[in-house]
Amino acid sequence: MTQRVAILISGGGSNMVSLVNAMTSDHPARPVLVLSNDPEAGGLAKARALNVPTFAVDHRPFGKDRAAFEAALQDALMLAKPDIICLAGFMRILTPDFTRHWAGRMLNIHPSLLPKYKGLHTHQRAIDAGDKIHGCSVHEVTAELDGGPILGQARIAIQSDDTPETLAAKLLPLEHQLYPAVLHRYVTGDRRMVTLGA
Repeated sequence: MTQRVAILISGGGSNMVSLVNAMTSDHPARPVLVLSNDPEAGGLAKARALNVPTFAVDHRPFGKDRAAFEAALQDALMLAKPDIICLAGFMRILTPDFTRHWAGRMLNIHPSLLPKYKGLHTHQRAIDAGDKIHGCSVHEVTAELDGGPILGQARIAIQSDDTPETLAAKLLPLEHQLYPAVLHRYVTGDRRMVTLGA
């Protein structure tokens, strides 16, 4: 049975595009919604060009009322009836109530080799720490920020002249490979680790 996937974004949506492009042919899932917290997010136009329904719930009018914002997100998701949610550059921290509702059905991609460098500025933090290897992780979402079981990682070498910008640029193509590969396994119930890169 084909699984229904909703993808949450906040920006340009490059990982969303890679996920949507992978969910064709004999892939066991299909995209049913791209949802953003920013009505101006560039990824919404990209999703529409790929014939995926879109919706935006602007977080700004909700102020600090995260529960009300998430209730609006849930309303939009309920209409789409997804089986799985993929966070792809969704830059809002979700409450435990929201993550509990989707427990075991929500994935996220994070630009570090978790459990290292949860949160923001991961490329700079890896450089500052003198790391030789950096990467990205796909994990199940839990109430813990960037926590949850790790399902896939891609690794790149850090060169002496790398900057946060060059690391991000080198890592992005691997993100675009890793997330679809993990999703494909995940929707079939396969939780074995996917590893790519150095």
